[in-house]
Amino acid sequence: MPVPCKICGGSAILKRPKTGDALCRECFYKVFEAEVHHTICEANLFTSGETVAIGASGGKDSTVLAYVMKLLNERYNYGLNLVLLSVDEGITGYRDDSLETVKRNEKQYELPLKIVSYEELYGWTMDDIVKQIGLKNNCTFCGVFRRQALDRGALLVKADKICTGHNADDIAETVLMNVLRGDIARLRRCTAITTGTDGALPRCKPFKYTYEKEIVMYAYFKKLDYFSTECIYSPNAYRGYARTYLKDLEKIRPSSIIDIIHSGESLSIKKDVKMPTQGTCSRCSYISSHPICKACMLLEGLNKGLPKLAIGKPHKARQRLAALGTVSPGNSSATASSSAATADSTSDSSSTAKTGTSDIPEQKVDF
Repeated sequence: MPVPCKICGGSAILKRPKTGDALCRECFYKVFEAEVHHTICEANLFTSGETVAIGASGGKDSTVLAYVMKLLNERYNYGLNLVLLSVDEGITGYRDDSLETVKRNEKQYELPLKIVSYEELYGWTMDDIVKQIGLKNNCTFCGVFRRQALDRGALLVKADKICTGHNADDIAETVLMNVLRGDIARLRRCTAITTGTDGALPRCKPFKYTYEKEIVMYAYFKKLDYFSTECIYSPNAYRGYARTYLKDLEKIRPSSIIDIIHSGESLSIKKDVKMPTQGTCSRCSYISSHPICKACMLLEGLNKGLPKLAIGKPHKARQRLAALGTVSPGNSSATASSSAATADSTSDSSSTAKTGTSDIPEQKVDF
């Protein structure tokens, strides 16, 4: 006997992972879209007239985000100017293929597309970086560079905000990772639906309470065009272990994902706990809690042929930089040369200096 849809009484074709409700296809669409709209309105994510850059990777999350943002913008008259923004990390056999999906999305959704690349911003591709660093710490480089690249790309399209496809699963994973690492500073802000408000480019997450499985179901039933292959360099990523643990929890208790997010939102920090003080990078003027931001330190190591120079704790990285005469390890207000470091003669990656971010317009962001 067919299971009836909980909303309309018709024939249900799916069971919502988030609530366990049996729904028909049309009711699932309505509920999914209504919940995202509610999240946007409840958090006052946007203001009419703003230009919003949608982080578009070609994957399921960003593809559904672009589709739903365009749909809701027209349905509820948000008055937003939407732009697709993609980052080409330079991963052969992965990002080049996914960008073809984004280019098709550009035509399908009739939204302008801007693509920025690691090579043009930093003088390095991820393929080049992996050749230097190997597969153990490559995600550190990519994560730091990608965050900055999105902000720089958004600046180029004159965006007021960046909108990303981070879903409930992603945020719950981040809470777990920060707990395991004892990272109080990131734990405090990782559940925020909008970050970077102290800079010029806030980032928002309309899918904060949306389950990954429901995003996949929405993309499947809507027959959206997206790229489903995982990054070839991510199998050993630390996040993967948190994801596996979270999926095991979800099997036992589906509400675990939302419960973890709510727990992160409810955490309070003791008054005597010392928190990082936001400042600006002395090189690129981006927001940083250290004299030199992580991106510039990573570039320093790459350009000197010492890719592991900035891996690990910030104070240890500064000590290694000091040993090379770049910055004083004991002076928190120390400044570095305003130009990016040039490549050392021992560097295997290039025979010329790689100037990193010096030619790109300056913009403050939260790392």
